[in-house]
Order: sequence, then structure tokens, then C-alpha cells
Amino acid sequence: MTSIPFDDRDGTIWVDGAFVPWREARLHVLSHGLHYGGAVFEGVRVYGGQPFKSVEHAERLRASAREMNFELPWSAAELDAVTREIVSRGQITDGYVRPVAWRGSEQISVSGAGSSVHVAVAAWEWPHVFSDDAQESGIRLRTSRWRRPSPESAPVRAKAASLYAIGTLARDEAEADGFDDALLLDHRGNLAEATGANLFLVIDGELHTPVPDGFLDGITRQTVIALAAGLGLTVRVRAIDPAELAVADEVFLTGTAYEVQPVRAVDAREFTVGGTTKLLAEAYGRLVRGEGDGAP
Repeated sequence: MTSIPFDDRDGTIWVDGAFVPWREARLHVLSHGLHYGGAVFEGVRVYGGQPFKSVEHAERLRASAREMNFELPWSAAELDAVTREIVSRGQITDGYVRPVAWRGSEQISVSGAGSSVHVAVAAWEWPHVFSDDAQESGIRLRTSRWRRPSPESAPVRAKAASLYAIGTLARDEAEADGFDDALLLDHRGNLAEATGANLFLVIDGELHTPVPDGFLDGITRQTVIALAAGLGLTVRVRAIDPAELAVADEVFLTGTAYEVQPVRAVDAREFTVGGTTKLLAEAYGRLVRGEGDGAP
């Protein structure tokens, strides 16, 4: 099925304090954020008409902007209120919200100091990233030649648009080879994450996840770690060599868009969608839909 282009839809988008018709939400072609990567963004999932952890995402958006050396003119509480209003106006039931902030068009210079700051929030229906079958049977990852940068060479604590160029290159190459997504290593050669989701391995009944020192410590990642602890699972956050995939019983990804996504293969190595992955996916599903704390 052909997707409707994102610049030609009905609805409303909040831009710089005003709700405007969807097709009129524009920025100038000489915006600093477009030319020099001075942009940050978020993704918020909506379940049953309710944004999940909207405030946390708004706080991270503001923190990402600070990492990129600009301040947002709206508080986390104000952005949360906008998110809830845009979801209500769009009558979104199960969907996705995209807040984005960027530097304006006062100058075209590598330096962005003094540029205006713009913020927009849009929302649309979007039940799942992958098909229902992929949610059950898992997706296939290909290890990418691209790596996550060191914290000395990139603003890795920011959800910055510029950093996603690496993920775009990696995923385009993976999909061209018939895979669903790419697995990236960090600058040291250890396991890092997928193009837009954090990585977990299940080894002997314990969860193992890479140290997030070269990529985002995702909000969903943190949520799943807390759920695992509540379920009595041991979680080990450590450097993980790619060779350890050979001893993993299960592999899954976590992210706002991905939720808890099973992985059935990395390169030629296959994995079972096992009980631990299913347990956490079910617990996460209960939590985001307001069914208690996620416990069975």
C-alpha cells in the first residue's frame, strides 16, 4: 500500500505557538537546521488516545536542544499540553507524535549562535513500525559497516537529526540486502544498537544490554529495564562483544516506535522468539495501555 506523503495530509500541526493547517506547516529553505543539522526531535507513542510518557519526551527534547547549544522557548509542561491537544484534535487512537525543533533562517553560517529557534508538533495514526507477523516472529538485522561515533566526536546524548544520517545509511543498505534493519557497533567495535532502537540479549535467562555511552539511553530502554527488575529478571549493562551473539538465546530491540521488537536473525545467525522476550513485550503492552504497572 502506498503511504500518503507527509506534506499532503489533512489535519493540524502546531508550529511556534499556533495550530496551523497541515499543508501550511512550512520552514524556509535557508533554515540553519536544514543546512547544518541544527535540529532535534522526539517520538511519542499514543495508546488509546493517551500519549505515553509525554513529559519525559518533552524534557529530553529540551535536553537535546541544550546539547546542540540552543534553548527551547517552551517548557516541558507546555510541550506536553501541546502534545495532548494535537492528539485530541487529530482524534488519534493508536499513533505517533513528532515534536521537532530547529534553528531558523537569520543566517547561513556554520555558527548557529543568534539564530531563532522554532518548534513544531505533529501527530498521526501509526499502530506499528513492522507488520503483525514481524512482531510475532521477529525481524532480521544485518550488521552494518557504519558505526556509532564516540562521545568525543558527536553529541551522542542528543536526539539530534544529524546523528540519524548514520542510521539512514545503515538501514538503506540493510533493506537493499533483504533485511529489516541494521545492527550498528560502537566506535570500539562493541555492540551498540539498531538504527532507531536499543539492543538487548538474553543469555542464560539474564538480560544484557550495551552501555549507552555512544548512543541514546532510550526512554523505552529505561522502561523495559524497570519492568525486568519488577519481574525478577537480572539486567546487566556492560560492553558486549559481537561474538557474544553466538551465546545469546534471544535478541530483541526496544524503542518508542519499535516497542519491544523480537529479532529472529542477525546476519546468518538465527534466534528463537523466546519466553523472556514475550514476557517483557506483554508487560510493556499492559503498561502503555494503562493496565497497572505491567506486572502479569
